[in-house]
Amino acid sequence: MYAARVIGTVVCTQKDARMNGLKMQVVQPVNLVTFKDEGKPAVAIDAVGAGDQEIVLVVGGSSGRLTEVTKDKPVDATIMAIVDYIDIEGKNVFSKNSKEI
Repeated sequence: MYAARVIGTVVCTQKDARMNGLKMQVVQPVNLVTFKDEGKPAVAIDAVGAGDQEIVLVVGGSSGRLTEVTKDKPVDATIMAIVDYIDIEGKNVFSKNSKEI
């Protein structure tokens, strides 16, 4: 599982029928302390209704197929949570309601 920022959307008119109705988002992994970009962007199925620029948690591999939305679908990464806040060592490092990141 990793933290990421939603940075875009992927639209495919031609795809496997099992993917119909699934929203595909582009996610940029971020460092949990600094929230700076870390690694390459990826495409993930959105199981929770995440919006642009939100910080989310993404699961990959076979875990990506364990949500109600992605069960038995050909997916490798799934957004399975929208982050409200993160505290590390007693200090708030992220709050969804804060404009700072």
